[in-house]
Amino acid sequence: MVPALNEERTIGEVVSSLQRHNYHVLVVDDCSTDSTSVLANQAGADVLRLPVHLGVGGALRAGFRYALAHGYNSVVQVDADGQHPVDQISELISAGNNLGAHLVIGSRYLSDSATLLPSFPRRLSMRCLSYVASQISGAPLTDTTSGFRLIQQPLLGEFANEFPNYYLGDTFEATVVALRGGYNVVEIPAALSPRLHGASSVSTTQAIRLITKVLLVTLTGLHPRIRSIAHNPR
Repeated sequence: MVPALNEERTIGEVVSSLQRHNYHVLVVDDCSTDSTSVLANQAGADVLRLPVHLGVGGALRAGFRYALAHGYNSVVQVDADGQHPVDQISELISAGNNLGAHLVIGSRYLSDSATLLPSFPRRLSMRCLSYVASQISGAPLTDTTSGFRLIQQPLLGEFANEFPNYYLGDTFEATVVALRGGYNVVEIPAALSPRLHGASSVSTTQAIRLITKVLLVTLTGLHPRIRSIAHNPR
């Protein structure tokens, strides 16, 4: 599943690369004002075009609901900007199946081949977030803001009902929500790369401010709640 907003320069290649690996591709177009939907469809993806802009979290939740409605038990989340290594999706799937994981995160910090390295202030902030998540999980986590991830049932169904929809909600906060629900979260190495075109819409200063906000939300327990794995067996 590929959430996208005004990614006409990259969406065709991202979809085509996924198609070459024989994956069923859903692009969730978050009310783009360019040709993202048209190009995604031409490249062979199913396209769910949202009538209003919901943000990446809202787009993902819509995609999760689409997946469940069409009989899927797992979803791989891939960014539309070409940062995520399509050839490593099979490793996410293998880790999920072999380790019984409900959420598998592709970590750039575990990979020797990753070239997507944030600025030092962002990297320091991300390390703080990963430290908090590690304390919750009881196991080390290194890249809780990575959007390259596998989500499996029954966590997929819970995220379809309740999912954070603001910056970092779709990555860090979703990870914390899963951990506090008792779901199995694991990381594997993933060689994330810089965007093919353009730049992030969030500046470093904005990112640090938003990271501080989501950290406070998490520490105070104000994030969404989902049914625990104990009450939601496979």
